[in-house]
Amino acid sequence: MDKQIRENKKAHDKIARKYESRHPEIYNEVEQTRLHNSLKRAIKEIKTDSKRKIALDFGCGAGNLTKHLMELDLGVVSADISPKFLEMIEDRFPEIHKSKTLKLNGEDLSNIEDEKFDLIATYSVLHHVPDYLKIVKEFVRVIKPGGVIYIDHEVNNNYWEPSKELKEFREKVGTSKKSIFRFLNPDTYLQKIKTTINPKYQAEGDIHVWQDDHIEWEKIKKVFQENGCELVKEEDFLSFNDAYKKDIWADYKDKISDMKYLIVRKP
Repeated sequence: MDKQIRENKKAHDKIARKYESRHPEIYNEVEQTRLHNSLKRAIKEIKTDSKRKIALDFGCGAGNLTKHLMELDLGVVSADISPKFLEMIEDRFPEIHKSKTLKLNGEDLSNIEDEKFDLIATYSVLHHVPDYLKIVKEFVRVIKPGGVIYIDHEVNNNYWEPSKELKEFREKVGTSKKSIFRFLNPDTYLQKIKTTINPKYQAEGDIHVWQDDHIEWEKIKKVFQENGCELVKEEDFLSFNDAYKKDIWADYKDKISDMKYLIVRKP
């Protein structure tokens, strides 16, 4: 586990400044609009008595969630394992009364007191965490009674067991004009060499992204259930990538899905 955490930190320190350009599946208008609306829904479900609602952006990265949460008028603690990402957050969100940073250890939330936050939000992060179910239990510990936990942008079971329609969709969007640029990037060939040496090498330290080792939503929901949390909202959706042709995605978005988010509330 320690090695995985070290490698994860190293990988994200290296790509921090390039992170947004590397992720057209996140930084596009369609996904950002969906995310903003889903966060608004989560915030409405908060039942704490705090005058000023404070959110933990767990695995904040370049500040994707932090930006939305601040726009939605929450105080934010942006937390990450990567010092480079935390430096970016401090540069981008200097309003200290709205945004603070916190360094994570990659294993637990032992540097956070019980019942600290009104909202915990994490986006495309759990697959980087060695023991992601342990972290989910930690979320329950550090959220206030009546507080909400929001987990988003992890693939669902359909991704691993695709239907005929999902396979068809993947074929149609798999060859994009933009994809040609990856052949001009030296990192493409360096990655190929590294994956030849280690078939499970991931440039960004992904861990649970394999057929035999991936995020299991039912196990996450079981942790919440065992801790008395209420499942408020669970929704599957078809992710959008800026490299896709939008009309093809629009034809399939109401028929198939490959991602999930959920909202739970602590009693």
